[in-house]
Amino acid sequence: MKNVTITLDAATAAWTRQTAAANGVSVSRFVGELLQRRMRDSAAYQEAMRRFLSKPPVALKKPGDRYMTREEVHDRARLRR
Repeated sequence: MKNVTITLDAATAAWTRQTAAANGVSVSRFVGELLQRRMRDSAAYQEAMRRFLSKPPVALKKPGDRYMTREEVHDRARLRR
């Protein structure tokens, strides 16, 4: 384990102490777990993005067709028919 010193404004420090106490952990453990979760979430996002971008592109129209106009895409009246 590595010790780290952080600086917080008074409101953030108070919230951190209260939240850590409510969860039954020390401020140090609370902040450590918060950072670990953030690190895992970031890694999971990066992996999902890598998988998505590794797939071939999808055609939005057939060759020779035109793209829909903005008005056609957002034509709510047509959807209600």
